[in-house]
Amino acid sequence: MGFWRRVIAFLFTPGTSSARAEFRTVRPARIEPVVGWPSGIISGRCWVIDGDTIVINKTRIRLAGIDAPELEHPWGQKSKWALVELCKGQTITARITPELSYDRLVAQCFLPDGRDLAAELVRCGLALDWPKFSGGKYRHLEPHDARKKLWLADARQKGRQVFSQYGARDTLPPKPGT
Repeated sequence: MGFWRRVIAFLFTPGTSSARAEFRTVRPARIEPVVGWPSGIISGRCWVIDGDTIVINKTRIRLAGIDAPELEHPWGQKSKWALVELCKGQTITARITPELSYDRLVAQCFLPDGRDLAAELVRCGLALDWPKFSGGKYRHLEPHDARKKLWLADARQKGRQVFSQYGARDTLPPKPGT
């Protein structure tokens, strides 16, 4: 008898094995949606993931209301390191909002002197206001050429599909016909 036939016969033949009997009687648990994300305020030193994501006390947090370029896109590394310089040695306070973004908490994050991290990144021209989520709160802080410089982030906000065409090594638009 072949190996797989023996395995199938073992699994589907009633026997005296208690392990097999337990295995067959276990029903899958009902998976409930996550309802109770932490709310309120988280405070502590942070670890910067990219231009709009940080980690405080093992909790991933997305900065509310802005869009920074991904690490592999033009200006992505510069955006990350600008956020690192802002946060270095500082205790960051995150005011959690009820939204979720790719299983990350969304929060307004502040430096000890009260400056908003999102506003600082937009003011530097390394992130864009995302009016859909901010209501235009940071738009007046954008430098006049920020949307041209961060054109991939701008395209994503407008729902254009060019964003998904760029991988880790692509920095130029694809040539027609490729």
